[in-house]
Amino acid sequence: MALSPACRPLDDLALQYRQFFPVTQRYVYLNHCSVSPLSSRVYNSMVEMLHGVSHYADRKFEEWEQTTALARAAAARLVNAKPHQIAFPRNTSEGLSVVANGLKWQPGDNIVTATTEFPANIYPWMRLREYGVELRLQGESGGLVDTDELLSLVDERTRMVAISWVQFATGQRLDLKRIGQFCRERGILHVVDAVQGLGALQMDVERDCVDVFAAGGHKFLLGPKGLGLLYVSDHALEKISPVFVGWTSVKDYHDYLIHDLHYRDGAVRFEGGSLNEVGITGLGQALELFLLAGPDKIEQHLLSLNLYITQKLEERGFRVMNSENRQQASAIIVFEGKPCSSEEICRVLASHDIIISARLGRVRVAPHFYNSREDIDRMMEALPPV
Repeated sequence: MALSPACRPLDDLALQYRQFFPVTQRYVYLNHCSVSPLSSRVYNSMVEMLHGVSHYADRKFEEWEQTTALARAAAARLVNAKPHQIAFPRNTSEGLSVVANGLKWQPGDNIVTATTEFPANIYPWMRLREYGVELRLQGESGGLVDTDELLSLVDERTRMVAISWVQFATGQRLDLKRIGQFCRERGILHVVDAVQGLGALQMDVERDCVDVFAAGGHKFLLGPKGLGLLYVSDHALEKISPVFVGWTSVKDYHDYLIHDLHYRDGAVRFEGGSLNEVGITGLGQALELFLLAGPDKIEQHLLSLNLYITQKLEERGFRVMNSENRQQASAIIVFEGKPCSSEEICRVLASHDIIISARLGRVRVAPHFYNSREDIDRMMEALPPV
């Protein structure tokens, strides 16, 4: 299939925002499913806060609290949530563990997920076996998740379907709305590992019936490591108790001697103490950049790049996973590099300052909205022959 001329102007988005990413001065960076580079806006905001801490100590405390509030509001706008439904965990694993540890489980309860999930969305649930909770895994189907088969595992003792929005090893995007509506009709929690989708694709927690999502900030969210987002709906909040409780978990937490364990409204009760405000100001700037560029335009650009990359790879004779199902396309393109190994392909491209990654014997390419077709053409020129 040839790309229509109408697709070409989408590179204008990349050209408009490329200036904010110093990594482009040396690299063609196509590895946002692993660790993303920081934009100059993120970097400068974090440096400015560090300067403030160094020179003013706690004299800017109220200013830092306001920065956190603005970042929380930006995260809420990105996913059509309310600010009180957003918390700042350290990473995806911690966010999902808030749910795993905070629900009241009964022996015989079960959780449904897939064998293809990243460990962050396996181990928090697997640990619950000691309470008699069963972890039900939908078996691999050509490396992909079969949603019909996944949902067929649900029964009257299912408490939760916990699934990744985008699968880390294949780039397969699942239909959150379909899964969410299925769960909502049965009173089951819809819990989403959003780390490989959020920042690249549009999520609407109301439309998609998402009860909880967690996402680390260092992948497609273009933020620093060691900080992420946790969304908890008001409905889910009624079921999840804080298990890590600190001085900021409660209402009136500035009244230090009240000793009254009434939790704060919303997901902020799960934060529990002093926050990583340097990281939050950086993540906040990344979120504001998404909102400025337009989440709809970012998704459109990345899905267009996905199609462009897929076509170019297939023309070269590479096998691209899931290439026929455009409804499941994401910002991650996965292909097999035979006769070369995936690791060898990564080494060859790295020698040309083109950065991708290998997982489970396959190659992953993951551009972002500041990448252009010129970047992809450079990658294609450097690829070893099939």
